[in-house]
Amino acid sequence: MSDHVISIVALALVFTIATFTSVHMGALAIVATFIVGTLFVHETTDEIFGGFPGDLFVVLVGVTFLFAIAKNNGTVDWLVHASTRAVRGRIALIPWVMFLVTATLTAVGAVVPAAVAIIAPIGMGFAARYRINPVLLGLFIINGASAGGFSPVSIFGSITNGVVERNGLPGSPTLLFASSFVFNVLLCVVVFFLFGGRKLLGRRAEDSPEDPSIGAGGAPAPRPRGGPADSVGGATAVRTAPPEASPDTVPGTGPTALRLDRVRALTLAGLLSLVVGALFFELNVGLLALTVTVVLSLLSPESAKGAVDRCAWSTVLLVCGIVTFVSMMERIGTIDWLGTSVAGIGAPLLGALLICAIGAVVSAFASTTGILGALIPLAVPFLLAGEVGAVGMVTALAISSSVVDSSPISTSGALVTTNAPEEQRDAVFRRLMAWGMSMAVIAPPVTWAIFVVPGWL
Repeated sequence: MSDHVISIVALALVFTIATFTSVHMGALAIVATFIVGTLFVHETTDEIFGGFPGDLFVVLVGVTFLFAIAKNNGTVDWLVHASTRAVRGRIALIPWVMFLVTATLTAVGAVVPAAVAIIAPIGMGFAARYRINPVLLGLFIINGASAGGFSPVSIFGSITNGVVERNGLPGSPTLLFASSFVFNVLLCVVVFFLFGGRKLLGRRAEDSPEDPSIGAGGAPAPRPRGGPADSVGGATAVRTAPPEASPDTVPGTGPTALRLDRVRALTLAGLLSLVVGALFFELNVGLLALTVTVVLSLLSPESAKGAVDRCAWSTVLLVCGIVTFVSMMERIGTIDWLGTSVAGIGAPLLGALLICAIGAVVSAFASTTGILGALIPLAVPFLLAGEVGAVGMVTALAISSSVVDSSPISTSGALVTTNAPEEQRDAVFRRLMAWGMSMAVIAPPVTWAIFVVPGWL
């Protein structure tokens, strides 16, 4: 049995065991990397650790740490209130505002994880305050990032168009961007009605009572043991009485509750620096977020109390563990082996469908950027033969590989999961996993049928 087959079987076992037992998937994935890497692939410990996504770890921790502070001092609550006033209290418009803002960020050059990292905590603040399903808002944010991600000046678009140009293939950057944007808009229409958007129609902010499980600044209040449970956004949450606090510290109940005070102004300045640094100076989002966090902790120690404990460590371990294993698969050439095997199939249309499917499945657990750069060249031989339209094939592969970013194993899905209210986090993880896997199954044949089969591109 080849190393490629062994690694694929091991990955399948990781998901199977973690699904039917209480073993943590991230820890299991790291152990699987150790066993397969040492016994079968003969990698050194340094090589195994080399696959650990340190940059992703810093992004997840840095961003969630920063927004934990922003929740503590009420900045997130202030942003939610200001954004609600901007749409005149129409709650049904909030998901679409999140979609457009995220799409704009990625369209002008922000990397997809950076845009999601900036917007997801704000979106989850909306979900908590106005009883919007966090899965609905999370998917709107992720789809918005993908919608803008293939503009000619964006990261995804630049990589895809660059690979096409280097391999001498015909391309259409404008069509790629327009197709991705429209596809994600239509996908969001489905998401809106599938995850409770219909209930938001006609609702206004003033009609939504405060959620007593949300404490100061939009943070989940402590949950006592026992007590009646209720369903919030599809997940089970415990109803609690509002925490004891002064009127000025409970959002919306006192004259200074939503005032832009010094601490909140400093936090907003920190968040703005995060956006500017990521967009215009290409600074690492995780390192920049940690820098802002440290500065805010020094200037306002009260805001940082307990914030580090609210980083979603379980989700961080989960994502980093899976990515560590997939990195080993990339190092030993399993991903390239799969692509080469598919590209060698005699039936071009079937080969095109399988490449889209591989791009979708692998991208759900790994870097979409890496997949786009790896699979397009593997399809070059039969694309150059003219039996499959290059523009249509590249467009189908790009969309198939990006719409699965909603998987909680991917960076975007993980950022939404880590910023979801703690009592709903497990439910959000499960629903995003189900949605991401369904996209891995549905998106390839749909995009293949639209862009490849007709042969008009």
